[in-house]
Amino acid sequence: MYTVKTNAHFDSAHFLSRYDGKCSNIHGHRWEIEVEVGSKKLSIEPKTKGMVIDFGTLKDDLNALADKLDHALIIEQGSLKPATMEALKDEGFKILAMPFRPTAEHFAKFIYEEMIKKGYKVVRATVYETPTNCASYSED
Repeated sequence: MYTVKTNAHFDSAHFLSRYDGKCSNIHGHRWEIEVEVGSKKLSIEPKTKGMVIDFGTLKDDLNALADKLDHALIIEQGSLKPATMEALKDEGFKILAMPFRPTAEHFAKFIYEEMIKKGYKVVRATVYETPTNCASYSED
């Protein structure tokens, strides 16, 4: 199988509700997201002949996803009191309430699924929470 991968970055804050440690407090990261896509055959279409996918197209789609997550407070749905949510919204903060705890592992699966929805044959999605700590998700 042929594979290609690209990455994108975004900055956001999160916290881990009910976590026993420093990560229970709001903190930020410069997240790096990486997606690897594959194909058993290379394209024969004139524009993409000899390619799995045009890197530019893949990069544009991954960057669009990163832009949606950029400069936001990403929280698990229901992890903040309604009054706190309202106060933050009244202040105009960008808050993304996710149906999962915002861990690197969950973000990896989220990135994987979002790129699948865009039509890619995703082999693996990897999320770096720090330059040395990452989590990956693949179906295999």
